[in-house]
Amino acid sequence: MYTENEGPIDGLVHLYVDGAFSRRELIQRVAAHTGSVAAAITVLAGYSLLNAQSISTCNTDASVPADAPDLNVADVEFPGEAGSILGYLASPKTISGQLPAVIVIHENRGLVDHIKDVTRRVARAGYVGLGVDLLSRQGGTQQFTDPVQQMQAYARTNPDERYADLVAGLTYLKFLEYVQYDHIATVGFCAGGGNAWNLAVNLPELRAVVVFYGTPIPPADQFMQINSPVLAMYAELDRNLTLQTPAMITTMISQQKTFGFRIYQGAAHAFHNDTGPNYNAAAACDAWNQTLAWFDKFLRST
Repeated sequence: MYTENEGPIDGLVHLYVDGAFSRRELIQRVAAHTGSVAAAITVLAGYSLLNAQSISTCNTDASVPADAPDLNVADVEFPGEAGSILGYLASPKTISGQLPAVIVIHENRGLVDHIKDVTRRVARAGYVGLGVDLLSRQGGTQQFTDPVQQMQAYARTNPDERYADLVAGLTYLKFLEYVQYDHIATVGFCAGGGNAWNLAVNLPELRAVVVFYGTPIPPADQFMQINSPVLAMYAELDRNLTLQTPAMITTMISQQKTFGFRIYQGAAHAFHNDTGPNYNAAAACDAWNQTLAWFDKFLRST
């Protein structure tokens, strides 16, 4: 099992397999080399020796309360091309210098409580999170108390409007004194994932993009325009959507894009949403670890 001249992480994996220490200690030791637990989990996922192991340090209740004492949260407004855009801003309470930022893009119901929660999770991970309300042009998500009304309101928006409002959110973040203006990423879910894809195609300054079961997937001829590292995560049981991904994978690889892709076995659409019936704790846990590792890799670098 031991090979000469193996790296320090290789050695730790072999020690773990040989029973030298626990799985938790393995992750902690690898994190000392990678810089974070999330990055350690990502690195360890590539070891065939660990294929039979389930490596996860997620608490299945990953929710962050709105009154979390370690965070500053606020409803915000900022200028857009058609008037004020509404948003939800979350950041660590203690900030030294400037932090990278992440735009969180909601599903087709608007800036609901779940997406605000995800924005707080981003902040707890050490970033400035901004959830942009893509129903702002219609008065904001709070104007629509019924989920069907929220969905109908979203359907009245169009891609150009959504793109412009998300760019307005990017501009807003750039001018916050505690944000590292050139280290901004995005994560989107479902329709929000489709909007994240659209940003990846049209906004080369993004440092990273993460897509959760994003729809629509851009046409293959648009992938040449992507400069940002993209991590795309889809669900096995969401077959109508996931079956559309092979062309995307082939194109991204052939064009040598910086790209990651995962299909979660046994998971269905919206598996990350812990307020819905398709929530899959194991898939959500791993996907969020992968997300934070992606951000750590591309937002923490100079």
